[in-house]
Parts: sequence; structure tokens; C-alpha cells
Amino acid sequence: MSSLVVGIKGEATDVVTDSNTAIAYGSGGVNVFATPAMIGLMEKAALTSVEPHLESGMTTVGTRVEVQHLAATPIGMKVTARSELIEAEGKRLLFRVEVLDEVEVVGRGTHERYVVPEQKFLSRAAGKKK
Repeated sequence: MSSLVVGIKGEATDVVTDSNTAIAYGSGGVNVFATPAMIGLMEKAALTSVEPHLESGMTTVGTRVEVQHLAATPIGMKVTARSELIEAEGKRLLFRVEVLDEVEVVGRGTHERYVVPEQKFLSRAAGKKK
């Protein structure tokens, strides 16, 4: 994890469609970019920014999100999430995240992830079915 250093940046882009609106997610009654979809895009930016720096067999899992959804984005508009690693303490990673549409910043906040052994994590999750 020595290459997981403060300053790593990531980006993820999507287009608002019927499938990622508040109505589709059941999180609201209007056809605009859903808050859960915005959070997912923020997580994707953070995840993909650090994946190339992880040792084989390791992954990261999201554990905390604190965001503000500041503005609505209509269907057809592009949205871009940006992340920056602002703290790296052992297995804990903290990112500053924001989402912009083609006009303005629509969301911002922080996102925490932890570096974990992928197979151990999946085995533990699968163990819940027993």
C-alpha cells in the first residue's frame, strides 16, 4: 500500500438517463439525477483511482459517505465525479469528492474506503447465508 499516497485523483463520468433518476431509484418523485446514483459515481471515481496502486488480491470497500446534493441535473446531461485522496492511514482511505454537471457543482463531500483482502471479504459476506 506504499503507493497509496495523498493526492491520488480519480474521475468517473455518466449521463443522466431514465435509469439513474430519483424516480428510478425510488428516492424521489422527479426525473433528475438521483442522490444514490450521484453517490455511486463518487465511489466509482475513488475506487478506480486507487485500484492500480493496490497489491494483488486486495480491493477497497466503501464504509462512509458524507455528501450534500446541491443542485438538480436533468435527463440527457453529463455528470462527472472527481475524487482526491486526502488521507491515507494504514488501511483507511479518505477522499474529497464532488460531482459536476455541464453547468455547475451538483454535489460534494467526503468518502471513506478501507483496503481489504478481496477473497477474505467475499468469504465473510457469503458466510452470512449459512
